[in-house]
Amino acid sequence: MDCWCLACDMAMTSVRSRGQAAAHYHRKNSPENDSSQANDVVRAPWAPTGYTAFKALMSARLVAAIWSNISDCDETYNYWEPTHYLMYGAGFQTWEYSPVYAIRSYAYLWLHAMPALFYGKLFQSNKVLVFFFLRCLLSFCCTLCEVYFYRGVCKQFGSHVGRLVLVFLLFSTGMFISSTAFLPSTFSMYMTMVSMGAWFLGAAHWVSVASVAASAIVGWPFAGILGIPIAIDILMKKKKILEFLKWVAIFGIGILVPVVYVDSMAYGKIVLAPLNIVLYNVFSQHGPDIYGQEDFSYYIINGCLNFNVVFPLAFVALPLTYFAAYIVDIPISGRTPAWLRLLAMYLWVAIFFLQSHKEERFLFPIYPLIALHGAVSVDCLQKLYCHVVVGWRYRRVQREHSTAAMPYQHYTQSSAWLAILISAAFILLSVSRSLALYKGYHAPLDVYMEMNWLVQDKAVHSLPPGKQVNVCVGKEWYRFPSSFFLPNNE
Repeated sequence: MDCWCLACDMAMTSVRSRGQAAAHYHRKNSPENDSSQANDVVRAPWAPTGYTAFKALMSARLVAAIWSNISDCDETYNYWEPTHYLMYGAGFQTWEYSPVYAIRSYAYLWLHAMPALFYGKLFQSNKVLVFFFLRCLLSFCCTLCEVYFYRGVCKQFGSHVGRLVLVFLLFSTGMFISSTAFLPSTFSMYMTMVSMGAWFLGAAHWVSVASVAASAIVGWPFAGILGIPIAIDILMKKKKILEFLKWVAIFGIGILVPVVYVDSMAYGKIVLAPLNIVLYNVFSQHGPDIYGQEDFSYYIINGCLNFNVVFPLAFVALPLTYFAAYIVDIPISGRTPAWLRLLAMYLWVAIFFLQSHKEERFLFPIYPLIALHGAVSVDCLQKLYCHVVVGWRYRRVQREHSTAAMPYQHYTQSSAWLAILISAAFILLSVSRSLALYKGYHAPLDVYMEMNWLVQDKAVHSLPPGKQVNVCVGKEWYRFPSSFFLPNNE
């Protein structure tokens, strides 16, 4: 979208046709304007390099790995506990892992258990350190995916939108919560960033197809919805039907077969866990509505808490893009139509906001897209400000002083205050929310870590080694952080 730097030029000269705008742009860079050429050059906005973005994001994700809470008891009982069972032979089981239902995949668990086992055996670490090692590993994977997504956004939407996305990803409370969560929806969020990043970069189609396939089969089958815009682009815009079908078959079969094998070995019968999830949630008589029924406002409140000012901006990204294009009268840049680039989030919202069963983790896959849409909206507001406000001021000066001078500049220069104001408000509110979550809800992790050390302190108790001890949690069961925080398996 950097070609939109003409917006300010058009605002200052009241040029209405694209042909005249192009003429002014070329005239500005022609040899006849040598006297003012040094001052007239319009430079694209600066954006951090991929390496700089990696360092910043890695720092933020490590903070989340150490200090974020387990915000969903399903994360504990559906993923941490079964993983503890695979590693240490003990752990709680939920009904989802019963062979009667078999809607959870052991393949997804082993994807995390294997590196955790390797770390535990190599360093003989206690289980608390294994827990945080796995979280740090998730933070590293998330960072890699975010950097790839950021690079794709910079190429497809321009460096200004890219740097705004980077700020929103860095400080978002939503990303603080989701980036290191041990949940399939978090894995789908990773894969969404890879698939969208590859699509925006114009990389080989197989990267996007493989990412969507992994997201739907290994992670969460409903996340395949986010691959629809990519499929439309490949099939209808680029007409590469055979290539698309080839990669779908290769990665669909290549990922599904090992997943089915692992799950079938674990359950003792042939199991397609992704299919079972769909059958249970969509085609059963009760569906997923046994628990967690909320009204429409649930996601609105949740989104405002996790993305504050960016969340409402994200919803108007698409109409604002076309409104700005009409007012400024410059064609929207990019290889792919704007509506298609921004379609995925709206599809997700249209489906999940209307479901009665609502949970915070259901929005995890679109958290990066919320950041992207918010950045697009801020960018459009800056273009409109430059065209309308700065243009009006210039035309008034031009009439009063009868001058025809054209002070060329990128639209982000005159409207920088707007981006800074929104970003500052976003950072302040996001950091405040993240700190509030830590201070208000981190006690269970702290208590169980302290208990882990007290067991080894003979000044506190005189129990003999190997003595079985029962830990009664009562109604606090939903705050139990997992068996990784218990000293041993007894």
